[in-house]
Parts: sequence; C-alpha cells; structure tokens
Amino acid sequence: MTSMTSSGLALLGGTPVRGVDKTWPSWPVFDDTERQALLEVFDSGKWWYGERVKRFEGEFAAFQDAAYCVTATSGTTAGEVLLQAIGLEPGDEVIVPPYTFYATASMVVRKGGVPIFVDIDDSWCMDPNLIEAAITRRTKAIMPVHLGGRVCDMDRINAIAAKRGLLVLEDACHSWGGKWKGKGTGALGKAGIFSFQASKNINAAEGGAILSDDEELAELCRSITNCGRSKGGAWYSHPNLGTNARLTEFQGAILSAQIARLEMQTLTREKNAAILNKELAKIEGLTPQPGDSRMTRRAYHLYCLRIDPETFGVSRDKMIEAARAEGLPLISEGYAIPLYEQPSIKNAKDAPDYSKQECPVARDICTRSGIWIGHSALLGSEEDMRDIVAIFAKVKKHAEALKRA
Repeated sequence: MTSMTSSGLALLGGTPVRGVDKTWPSWPVFDDTERQALLEVFDSGKWWYGERVKRFEGEFAAFQDAAYCVTATSGTTAGEVLLQAIGLEPGDEVIVPPYTFYATASMVVRKGGVPIFVDIDDSWCMDPNLIEAAITRRTKAIMPVHLGGRVCDMDRINAIAAKRGLLVLEDACHSWGGKWKGKGTGALGKAGIFSFQASKNINAAEGGAILSDDEELAELCRSITNCGRSKGGAWYSHPNLGTNARLTEFQGAILSAQIARLEMQTLTREKNAAILNKELAKIEGLTPQPGDSRMTRRAYHLYCLRIDPETFGVSRDKMIEAARAEGLPLISEGYAIPLYEQPSIKNAKDAPDYSKQECPVARDICTRSGIWIGHSALLGSEEDMRDIVAIFAKVKKHAEALKRA
C-alpha cells in the first residue's frame, strides 16, 4: 500500500497521496478499432439501421445469454418502449426502488403509469421483504434495479411475481456482463433494459437495448421502435402505435468494437473491486456494497460503499472533499434525494401522496452514508487500488483535524 504522508491531509496543506504525476484511467476506452469501424460505415453510405446494428444486437444478446435484443436510442427510450409493449395502461402501478436514476420512475409516469416505491436494503437494491406489502390490484410489474451492477435477489423477486401474476422488468442499465446463477442479467425476468450512454461501461454516446427470451414481446418492441411497422409488412403499414427509436449504423459499429473489450474490462473491475472490498472493510466506519454468492459475474458500473460518519470520525461530504484533494477525483455522493421527492415525480398527474412515503435506507444513503467511485477507476492497476485504500485510511487517521477545520 502507498504509505500515508505524515504531513497531514492535502486539504489542510499536506502532501496528497497521489500527485499530479499519477493519472486515473480515462473514459471512454477506444482505439483504431472504433475509428476504422466508423470509417467503414461512412464510406459505405449505409448509415441507417442495417447490418451493423443487427450484428451488435446478436452480439449483445449472446453476451447476456438472452434470446433476443432490440436496440433503441437510449435506455430511457428502451424502458418506455417496453412499458408500452407489456400493455401498461393509465393508472397501472409499477414497483420501483427510490434509489436509482430518474428515468426508472419517469418512464413509468410518461407512459401513464404510477411508480410505487419500495425501499432498498443493505445491498443498495430493492428489498424483497417489502414488495408484497406494496402490491395492489393495480400493480402491473416489478422493476428491480441492479444498482451499480449488483444484481438484485432475482430468485425472491421472480417468486413473488409468479405468485401474484406480475411481470418482472429488469432495469439493468448498470449491469452489462452481470450474471445471476450463470445467466446474464436482462432476461432473468420477462425482459430488461440497458443503456449505452456516454458514462456507461459500454457506450456509443447514446443508445439502449431491450433483452428478452420472449420472441413475441421482442418483436412487438422492435415494431414500436420502428414506427409501428410489423415484420414482413409493407413499409407504409403501421399496425402498432410506434415511434422512431432506431440506432444508426455508426452507433452499431462503435458498440461492436466496445463489446469486444467488455469481458476483459468486466473481469478487471471485478479483480480490483475485490481488493477494495477486502481492504476498505478493514477501516472502521466503512462498509462496501455487499455481494451475493449467486452472482456468478458482477458488473461494476459504480463502486459503492457506505460511511458511518460517527464511527469514521467525519461526515460523508467532508470525506469526499478530502479524498478529492488526496488525488481521487472519481468519488461522489451519488443520488442526492429519493426519487419520490423529485418535483416532476411527486407532482405528476394522478400521483399518490408521496409526502407520506418514507424509505429510510434510501434516504440514509442519499443524505448521509452513500459514496460512489466511478467504474473507470476500477480499470486501473493494483497500485491504484492501494492508493484508494490509503486515501480512505489517511482521511480517517486525520478525521479529528478535518472535523476541527
């Protein structure tokens, strides 16, 4: 481990653990493979949805152990298309966690549904023990979110859904490469959605996908993304109410290049996260996001951990400020408020009275204890991981001085 400087915290004038000579892996990762693929599409003159997109759809379906992949312009769009395809009607309820990106709830609202929030547990994912109490006669689906790439307890969630006649739609927008008991995320329930936005572990600046093992559902999703056209139908025949949510050939080309690296990058992130899990857990007051033995591969979009400010000796926000000064810019507090407090969600038409909603675990992670480290840091070296540990250890060692300052 990099030795802690005796000069005190960098935030208070000391020497940082990592100087300007040390850099973190940049994102996105790309090389001449993407450049040549883009030039091939450019020179072909075939820029619209075609063979490049179809090729990637096959590659991604195989990578995630799914039968079908339908691409879309974003993960959000993919979610809205999927909700339309399952027949979400105005007033239908979809159970979602409160600790996730805005789109998980907004897509439900935009399609006329009502998000019903179920708190997370210590896994940072939806608490299965709370789901049944949230189910009503209006419940249509459960949408678990694999937060940071940590797969939800899909055994419990699927069992509850089967018992109550509900659909399970995975928000797998953090979970490319994740596996549960040997099967990839995205088709562990009825269907799942993914994002290829610029910050994601595989990206084409924007883009998304729907995965499913259900051929009929996949074909309906494809129809909706393609202006409502049907397979084999006339070009100007639109039997389904659709939109234009197609990827371009340029995005398909980039994504095929990106997915070729994804296996190795996923394994590298897992290896480096294992170092952090082991070493940070030794620091009193820190708790890494726990795993589950049923996850046979874990995709880390975020490295998540919780701080207990009283035990650690300083607040979460002061910890983050000090860590940045020590040379860890890829650290943040994550989502600031539970989703039910977002104005456009709580003030949506026909929304329930979310002022009575309380999800204590989500609130604690939002406001007091949650810390994220970006996934690109996990592509670094073992020495980089030791530096991260040294930074946390140094801040804890000097917590009293930091608190006084």
